[in-house]
Amino acid sequence: MSLLGTFIVPHPPIIIPDVGKGQQVKIQKTIDAYREIAQRIAAMKPDTIIITTPHSDMYADYFHISPGNNAIGSFKEFGAPKTRFAVEYDNELAKIISSLANESGISAGTLGERNKTLDHGTMVPLYFINQVYQKYKIVRMSLSGLSLLSHYQIGKCISSAIQKTAKNVVLIASGDLSHKLTNDGPYGFAVEGRQFDQQITEAITKGDFARFLTFDDDFCETAAECGLRSFVIMAGSLDGKRVKSQLLSYEGPFGVGYAVAAFSIEGNDDSKRFDLIYSQEETKRIKDIQSNEDSFVSLARKSLEHYMKTSTLLPRPTNLPEELAKKKAGVFVSLKMDGSLRGCIGTISPTTDCIADEIIRNAVSSGTEDPRFEPIHENDLSKIIITVDVLGETESITSLSELDVKRFGVIVRSRNRCGLLLPNLEGIATVEEQVKIALRKGGISPTEKYTMERFEVIRHK
Repeated sequence: MSLLGTFIVPHPPIIIPDVGKGQQVKIQKTIDAYREIAQRIAAMKPDTIIITTPHSDMYADYFHISPGNNAIGSFKEFGAPKTRFAVEYDNELAKIISSLANESGISAGTLGERNKTLDHGTMVPLYFINQVYQKYKIVRMSLSGLSLLSHYQIGKCISSAIQKTAKNVVLIASGDLSHKLTNDGPYGFAVEGRQFDQQITEAITKGDFARFLTFDDDFCETAAECGLRSFVIMAGSLDGKRVKSQLLSYEGPFGVGYAVAAFSIEGNDDSKRFDLIYSQEETKRIKDIQSNEDSFVSLARKSLEHYMKTSTLLPRPTNLPEELAKKKAGVFVSLKMDGSLRGCIGTISPTTDCIADEIIRNAVSSGTEDPRFEPIHENDLSKIIITVDVLGETESITSLSELDVKRFGVIVRSRNRCGLLLPNLEGIATVEEQVKIALRKGGISPTEKYTMERFEVIRHK
C-alpha cells in the first residue's frame, strides 16, 4: 500500500537499562530522540516494520532476509537475559521483496540462515517501539558486501514491493556511525571517524542521499562505521520522493557515533532519483580517468577487453615502451568498480619475460580468478578503474621501524606461507595495521615466527 516514513537509528546495547545499569544516561539525547520516533511510529500504526541491520546473517554477494514465521531474542550476550523479544515475520512482504530483487538482478532471499536469534541491531529499536506500539510484523533484512549502488537498488525494490501489498509500512535503518571517535574509546581514534560522522550527518540533515553513494570503501573501513549500507537501503526506498529530513540527535560519548533521524514523505519528485544521478556522474568521472590512463594501465585494460571477447590472452603488442618490453618485475593489477575493490592479483617477482607479459596475465587473473569475487563481465569494463603496481626489489627487515605505510609494501613469510600488502593504500594508517593485514592474507598467526621484507612500487593509473 504505502511507505509511511523511514528512520535512521543507532543500536548501542548500553542504551537498554538492564545492560547500561546507569551508563545509558550518558546518551540521553539519543534516548530522547528514540522515544520521539517511537511515538511517531505508534501514530502511524504500521502493519509491518522493515528493519535493515548490519548484525544479522551477512553475505558478500547476497541480501539475506530472515525466514520463518517468528523469532525470539534477548540481551543475554550483554548481561541482560531477562530483556527478551518475540516477533512475527511478514512472510508475504519478504517474498515479494526477494522476487523483485532477483528480477532486478540483485541476489536476495531467505536462504542461508545461520542464526535465527534476533540481533541487537533489531532489538534496540524494538525496545523503544514496543513501549508504545506492538501491533506489527517485521521484515528483518541484512546488509551485504555488494556495492552501495546495489544497496540503493534493493531499497527501490522494497518500495515497489510495499506498493504491491495492502500494508502500511515503516522502514528503520539500524546502524551506528564511526567507532573511532576518541582515543579512549574501545576502537581507538582515527581522524576519518570524525570526518565520516560530520559528512554523514550533514547529508542526513540535507536529505542528500546522493552523498551516501559516494563514500569510499577504504575511507569507511578506516572510520569503522557500520550503518552506511543500511542508510543507503533506506535512501533507495525513498527514490523519487520529496522528503523532509530531520536529524533529531547526534552524539558520541563512548567513542561511537549515534545518530537518530526521521524522514517523512511529502510527495513525488523525479529529480530525487539519486542512483541515476550517481550513475551519470560516475560514468563521466570514470571516462575522464580512463582517457588519462598511462601505457601500463592501458595495456591492462586492453588485456581484459581482449580476454572478454576471445577467452585468450592478448598477444604482446609491438612498439611498446622499453620499460614494458625489456624489463622484468613483479606486477599487481587492481580493479575497482562502484567504489569497491573488484579484483587484485599479482606476482611478487617476475614470472614472465617482461613487465608487459606480467601485466597481460595478471590483468586477466584479477578480472577472472580472484577467489573473493565473481568474474567480471564484458559489460563491466566501462565501469572498471584499473591501477598497476610495478614492484621494486625486496629487502629483508627485522623491525617495524623500517616500514613506512606510504612508501613501502610488506611481505611476511612463515614456512611455506606468504602474505603481501601494497603500500599507500587508503584505510591503512599504521605499519602495525599493514603487517596485521599481510599476516591475515597469508594465513599466518601473529604469534608465529615470521620474517618480513619491504619493497617499493611505482603505481600507474
